[in-house]
Amino acid sequence: MEVGQPKAGETVVVSTAAGSVGSCVGQIAKIKGCRTVGIAGGPEKVRLCLDQFGYDAAIDYKADGLDAALAAACPEGIDVYFDNTAGAISDVVLKQLKLNARVVICGTVSIASWDPIPQGPRVERHFLVKRARMQGFLVLEYAPRYSEALQALSQWVRAGLIRYREDILEGIEQAPGSIARSLSWRESWKTSHSDRARRNLDSRGLQEGPTKGPKSYDM
Repeated sequence: MEVGQPKAGETVVVSTAAGSVGSCVGQIAKIKGCRTVGIAGGPEKVRLCLDQFGYDAAIDYKADGLDAALAAACPEGIDVYFDNTAGAISDVVLKQLKLNARVVICGTVSIASWDPIPQGPRVERHFLVKRARMQGFLVLEYAPRYSEALQALSQWVRAGLIRYREDILEGIEQAPGSIARSLSWRESWKTSHSDRARRNLDSRGLQEGPTKGPKSYDM
């Protein structure tokens, strides 16, 4: 909110839009009156963006024609881009920024290594001509405001304005593979240790969904 400064009526584009961060960003942007466009990988995640997380449009970056699809979804350009990926996806998005656009750098998951620093398109001209701004942020910088965020988010969840999914893994021995699992194509929701997740569910009066294997909770 502070970095991207979304305003009602603006177009907000989010990469990794079906993930735990991106799905929440898109829904908050909707709460603030924005039009939301999600970028995700594969038809299943695109459908999740539309059906579960309420995006106005969603694009499969793995399909051909990302540039044209994004232009069609954002015919007047992009006001805010919440970037979780960097790389080729962001190269396409940055070309379609509007005047005074804001780019929020949250993650760079598409870049496998920064040594050596990867080379790509030079974006300075886009930001100069469009008077746009790019800014990163680290969540720890906002620690003094955690209670403020928790209050707002909990109210939105209780009101049904924010939906999310969790994949619950049984046992601490599952922890080493949980990060890799969360980044795999099979997972589009947050992975949590089961005991803590159960306590959170109990405190909210939520029930476990009927699944096999790792337990999923759909809220």
